[in-house]
Amino acid sequence: MRTRRITHVLITATAAGSLLVACSGAGGSTGSGGDGESINVLMVGNPQMEDIAELTKGTFTKDTGIKVNFTILPENELRDKVTQDIATQAGQYDVATVGAYEVPVWHENGWLHELDSYADKDKSFDKGDLLKPMVQSLSGGDGKMYALPFYGESSFLMYNKEVLAEKGVTMPERPTWQQVADAAAEVDGARPGMKGICLRGLPGWGELGAPLTTMVNTFGGTWFTEDWKAQVNSAKFKEATDFYVDLVREHGEAGAPQAGFTECLNAMSQGKVAMWYDATSAAGSLEDPKSSKIAGKVGYAYAPVVETKSSGWLWTWAWAMPKTTKKADAASKFMLWASSKKYERLVGEKLGWARVPAGKRASTYEIPEYQKDAAAFGDITLKSIQEADPTDPGVQPRPTVGIQFVAVPEFQDLGTKVTQEISAAIAGQTSVDKALNDGQKLAEEVAAKHQ
Repeated sequence: MRTRRITHVLITATAAGSLLVACSGAGGSTGSGGDGESINVLMVGNPQMEDIAELTKGTFTKDTGIKVNFTILPENELRDKVTQDIATQAGQYDVATVGAYEVPVWHENGWLHELDSYADKDKSFDKGDLLKPMVQSLSGGDGKMYALPFYGESSFLMYNKEVLAEKGVTMPERPTWQQVADAAAEVDGARPGMKGICLRGLPGWGELGAPLTTMVNTFGGTWFTEDWKAQVNSAKFKEATDFYVDLVREHGEAGAPQAGFTECLNAMSQGKVAMWYDATSAAGSLEDPKSSKIAGKVGYAYAPVVETKSSGWLWTWAWAMPKTTKKADAASKFMLWASSKKYERLVGEKLGWARVPAGKRASTYEIPEYQKDAAAFGDITLKSIQEADPTDPGVQPRPTVGIQFVAVPEFQDLGTKVTQEISAAIAGQTSVDKALNDGQKLAEEVAAKHQ
């Protein structure tokens, strides 16, 4: 019964998705082709994934003969597509990028291949080198891994050092949210068209919902109490949401209700905003002079806090293999390569060490070339990951693990619907009070299933 209920929840959450158009990377369009074996890989359109699409044909395919057909989608569309494919057992993809939220839920439903047996056979993969927080977040209740990390991340504050210095603003290493808001007000308009800060406003539990929930945690709020009482319209949840919405409306990026990770990355790298609170994995792109106008000018501070000592999230984009694949051997070879030390070195040598998909291996932070190119952000990234505590991210006990999400299948739908209304509040189309009161009703429905 539980499997059927989870399947229904996940399919319902994605049934309204629009038709999706595949974007091919190296290897051509989706489907088999060429003389050798081919696999279909579905992945999120982040810079690290664009890099692997560029590098695969001339390296992995050349060495193995396995052709990789990439489908690359924006985060929200990726989640809709992969959930539909795996929940319905459609079997269109042999590998897909998923994260810490999906793996435990999908393992429980029996939808994913365990990957320990593949990793253990490949001694060069060195599973023991993987950071423990990443291994734990990608393991099932049986202790086995059901996805291999491509890169790991927490969250922190990124800021334009030149702009803050010009305005006489000093950013502490561990700022409070009020200090960040005060700084945003000071640097707003520091240069023509520049806004003070970028914060995601694009609806989605993993878009707007990720930074907002870390803010809710540190303000003292939570989605649910330990005994499953919904808290979406509670005083602390409202205080945090008001703060977030006001900050974005007063000093945030243009077009905030449509701005997600990608849009904020572009705004920051092109000098359109002075600060940005988001994933630590963004730093490599900001420090790449080929794509960023502010490379070498970025400062990094720990995730801002209010009542907690830390507030950074914990996430990994990882490679998972649906049980529906008929090409497990080829798919596992690709995943092991994509998460390997060898692949990290390939990226460093071909594209630059700052662009290495880090945050998953201890050895990465011991590579001299990486230490040099990632000097501005490498140490704070690793410490942020190590400090993140998905079992105790706020000021009160939680019913499940998770920092920027609640690890139950219903949260995908709940988080997306609530953030749709909060995004509308950012756009001035509704109030925070109405958004949270509506969200409370939805959260109470979820809570009733778990009490």
